[in-house]
Formats: sequence, C-alpha cells, structure tokens
Amino acid sequence: MKCVYHPSYQIALPVGHPFPMSKYSLLKDRLLRDGVVAAEDILKPEALDQSVLELVHTPEYLAKLSTSSLSAAEQRRLGLPWSEALWQRSRLATAGTLLAARAALAHGLTGNLAGGTHHAFADHGEGFCVLNDVAVAIRKLQAERAIERAAIIDLDVHQGNGSAAIFEADATVYTFSMHGERNYPLAKMRSHLDVPLANGTGDAEYLDALQRHLPAVLDAANADLVFYLAGVDVAQGDRYGKLALTEEGIRMRERYVIEAVRGRGLPLTIVLAGGYAATRERTAELHAHVFRECALYERRAAAA
Repeated sequence: MKCVYHPSYQIALPVGHPFPMSKYSLLKDRLLRDGVVAAEDILKPEALDQSVLELVHTPEYLAKLSTSSLSAAEQRRLGLPWSEALWQRSRLATAGTLLAARAALAHGLTGNLAGGTHHAFADHGEGFCVLNDVAVAIRKLQAERAIERAAIIDLDVHQGNGSAAIFEADATVYTFSMHGERNYPLAKMRSHLDVPLANGTGDAEYLDALQRHLPAVLDAANADLVFYLAGVDVAQGDRYGKLALTEEGIRMRERYVIEAVRGRGLPLTIVLAGGYAATRERTAELHAHVFRECALYERRAAAA
C-alpha cells in the first residue's frame, strides 16, 4: 500500500514533554522492517501554501503560527511550544494527509504516518493539534471537485471536537466520533454522531458499539472518500485514555473498519491520531496494527 511520510514529521521537544514525537519515525522503520510497506511506496509531501490552509483556518490564526505570535496562554492550550520547526511540521503533516487522500482516490487504500489532529479549530489549536489536517484535505478536494462528500470515522479516545465544530453545519461531511465520555475535551462539540463510552470499556462492548453504528454512519454519509482516525489511545494503560482495549481488540477494530469501508468500494485514508503508551516503541507498535491489517486486506482482495 501507499503511505506518506516525511522526516520532518519528527521535531525536537523540551526534555520530558509528554508528546511521543519519535513515534513517527519508529512507525515508519517498523513498517519497512516488517515488509508491510516497501520503500518505493512511501510518498513524500511538500508543505502546503497558506491559501490552502485558509480553506479551513482563519488568516489571523495562520498569521500567529507563521510569525511566532502565539501568546503563552495559546501555547499552553496547544500543549506544544511554538517553533519554526513545529510550523513546518504541521504544514507537512497536513500536506501528507492531502497526498494520502489523493492516493486513496487513485488506489483505494492509503495512509499518512502522521495526522489526525482533530482538536484543531478554525481559529485556534489545542490538545497537541496545530492544524486540522483532515479538514484541510477535505476542503481542498471539494474545491477541486475531486469529491463532493466525505466521512470522518474518529476512533481516537478523545472526541474530535475541532472537526465536529468545523463541519457541524455542513451536510456534505459526516463526522462520527466514538470516544471516552469522561475524557478530554470536557466540553464536547456536536458531531453528526457521537458515541460516548464509559471509563473502562473493553473489547466486547467497544466492538459491539462500533458494529452497531458504523454501517448506519456509512449509509448516512454517502461519502466519496472516508478518513479513519485510528487513534490507539483506547488501549488499556494508555497515559491519556481511560478505556481498556487489548491489543487483539485494537486489531479487530482496525480489521472491521477497513472491511466495512473497503467492502463498499469506498476509498479509505488512514491517519494516526493519538497514542500514549508506556514507551514510544510500544505506541509505534500499536499504530502499526492498522497498516498490517491494510496489507492483509489487500492480499486477500488480490487473491479473491
């Protein structure tokens, strides 16, 4: 399968910062080592121009990002210290999701080895999310008339509040978020469908909820392209998650989403979203499962 990656997805953060920035390169190396993707199938994005970002984000917010004008309070809300490298990284990761979406339209199934920054609103960032990569990709493809309708399947443990707010009044983009009820953000936005889950939800209850709701979501969305935010902070023991999925439960989740979407012949773009396991190596391993399931799906489809 085609995947998108750039070395600048990884930048330096202050010592002790909780965001696992090295997970991106660790994931890429793991997928190459295990033969899940081939080196020639890794696409490299180029940073997007501001005019593309303005399809979603306000000029005032982008000006702050490009000129180091975020206040201390805005940086605390973002959870990341501003740097030129962060600004470049955010544009590259957003470009990566757009490039992956274009590849999905051409090939059916692709992923960006970053992205899923669903807490970014039009006029501000929060929760480690600077730019809303999926929203920008959708708006650019709609502007080009490459797609009319899109669906966002957001299975990060945290509600995709930025995406929900951006698309709340837009019938062409269906937002589905299945998340921890008593977790960040405390003030939820309104997705087209929100499925809140109790603390401690495990494999059986989680997968039952997903299987009950996803087919109806895909019916209602009538999408030309689907984005899947495959957050692994649903895993038991995650630093910021309060659910209890096992590794096998995560694999079953990934398999079900891929089969449900691709079984309808819909192009699927996968982005990472969150994951905060005990080690960054463990986080990368959990992220790798969705790409392994993609490879298995493609092999089965080719053999059919």
